Amino acid sequence: MSFYEVYEQFRGFDMESFFKRVTGAQVKKIITKNRLTEFDYLALLSPAAEKHLEEMAQRARRLTVQHFGRVMMLFTPLYLSNYCVNQCVYCGFQAKNRLERKKLTPDEVEKEARMIAATGLKHLLILTGESRRESSVAYIRACVEILKKYFTSINIEIYPLEEEEYAELIAAGVDGLTIYQEAYDEEIYDQLHPAGPKRNYRFRLETPERACRAGMRAVNVGALLGLHDWRSEAFFTGLHANYLQDTFPEVEVSISPPRIRPHLGGFQPKVKVSDKNLVQYMLAFRLYMPRGGITVSTREPVWLRDRLVKLGATRMSAGSCTAVGGRSVNEHDDGQFEISDERSVAEMARMLYRQGCQPVYKDWQMI
Repeated sequence: MSFYEVYEQFRGFDMESFFKRVTGAQVKKIITKNRLTEFDYLALLSPAAEKHLEEMAQRARRLTVQHFGRVMMLFTPLYLSNYCVNQCVYCGFQAKNRLERKKLTPDEVEKEARMIAATGLKHLLILTGESRRESSVAYIRACVEILKKYFTSINIEIYPLEEEEYAELIAAGVDGLTIYQEAYDEEIYDQLHPAGPKRNYRFRLETPERACRAGMRAVNVGALLGLHDWRSEAFFTGLHANYLQDTFPEVEVSISPPRIRPHLGGFQPKVKVSDKNLVQYMLAFRLYMPRGGITVSTREPVWLRDRLVKLGATRMSAGSCTAVGGRSVNEHDDGQFEISDERSVAEMARMLYRQGCQPVYKDWQMI
């Protein structure tokens, strides 16, 4: 059984009718429970739960401190390549967009690595577009060999691989995977991906399982908020994370709740996801999965990220750049999307200290 079978069990579930039956009294009772069912989680995502966000926030804060302490893991992304063969309508790197295509040379990878390492960060997320010709597994492995001289943890956010390919990268020094399903609704997913290998919904959906079987230490999943109804996407993201945690208890499982940002191509999101919606999603997930990590990227504005520190977030990016070689090589090139929080690592650390939170630059050491 894979998560696709779990998804099929809930495909077509009438959430609107479910939400109409949820009462405030039910929500208050769920907030006090030690273990939530999937329907408890869905109830916390309901419109009725909006009136109880303060109670949810207090419980979420206690659970976060209990399981993670008063700390925040910091990391930054490094884009290796923007070559892509997909036509995802929401992405600045999609094949039809006109931009300078580039991938970093070994010397450029090392230059970027030195600049990032100088900030003190030891956790890195490397990204590529989906092009097996330009960003082959061999190319990524060679980059990892360079990067592991500077970083103790290297995560990848690349195109889906086969299990043996993940094992190859793990052997080279990769220990974490981030992969967004983008949209869990299969019909919406098909509309958003008109051409390219990313059209294969099920292969992408089952990617985290292949990585876990290969020995990946940490896996991060999520949907890009704004492409479809946020409550539905939050629900399936939570189900996915819970399935992975139950199936692979040795793996550190987390989610990301990214909202779509302006990018080359000008795609406009069909669904508005408000700050309140995002907070409700994060709080509901924390109560549903107390040990699940929550990553908040620089897509979100400064003022909101500051407040999310005490609302369940466990991992944040800092000193981000979404252009290939944007720190040292192509400082004015188009990135994948516009970031909102442009603070440096040092500025993020100062903010965290002011809130009584310890910034963590390293919590893992590759053998």
